[in-house]
Amino acid sequence: MSHKLLGIDVGGSFIKAGLVDVDAGLVVGELISAPTPQPSSPEAMMPTIAALAARLPEATGGVGLAFPAVVKNGRARTAANVDHAWIGADGAALIRRTLNRDALFLNDADAAGLAEMRLGAGRGVSGSVIMLTFGTGIGSALFVDGRLFPNTELGHMELKGMDSEKYASAHVKAALDLDWRAWMDRVNEYLDRMQALLWPDLFILGGAISERFADFAPLLHCEAEVRAAHFGNQAGVLGAALAAAEAGLGGPMTL
Repeated sequence: MSHKLLGIDVGGSFIKAGLVDVDAGLVVGELISAPTPQPSSPEAMMPTIAALAARLPEATGGVGLAFPAVVKNGRARTAANVDHAWIGADGAALIRRTLNRDALFLNDADAAGLAEMRLGAGRGVSGSVIMLTFGTGIGSALFVDGRLFPNTELGHMELKGMDSEKYASAHVKAALDLDWRAWMDRVNEYLDRMQALLWPDLFILGGAISERFADFAPLLHCEAEVRAAHFGNQAGVLGAALAAAEAGLGGPMTL
């Protein structure tokens, strides 16, 4: 019997959820979502997550929660685009108390990267791979021979005297009304810096940058191979559930 786990991906604007068949490696049906409550504190967010989970009653066993934070020893250490009350919070414990299910709490870019490495653009790739998600900021996930080095914050690497994500994110493209060539010039500068420091074998680019990859790929200039992410906005939900399954949370709750 296949296991269908609940994957949840929290963002600053929306919380997405989906039913994931972890044996087949796919999201069953459409993602559902709800606006992230404001303020986006843990207490405010749990009823929204509970309501989303109630709409996916087929989910059994554990829950994967992808979250925009550095997660160390199960606790959020930062709070990117969510309420700072999350700093120090045990996300898995909150989910267990809210949904009465075992849960795994992890960084959202790491979750997206796991989906791409297990089943998407990075499947079967050895060596070093960097997954980058371009959205409000720049998320990163670093893999060596398929193993995740968690909680990298490469969007905060200095570039032009500022955080890289303040220079090259999709949000910056929209805020400054940059055309594709002007944005790709900035992305190329960012990739060049990453290449000089880390020398990856492959970059996987996700978020807004993957939606029209064929249009702007000729504008990218990078020594490493560059591929578009395969799963788009499903990657966080899918990766969160896969991570929960890999942690052994596919069955009933263990008390």
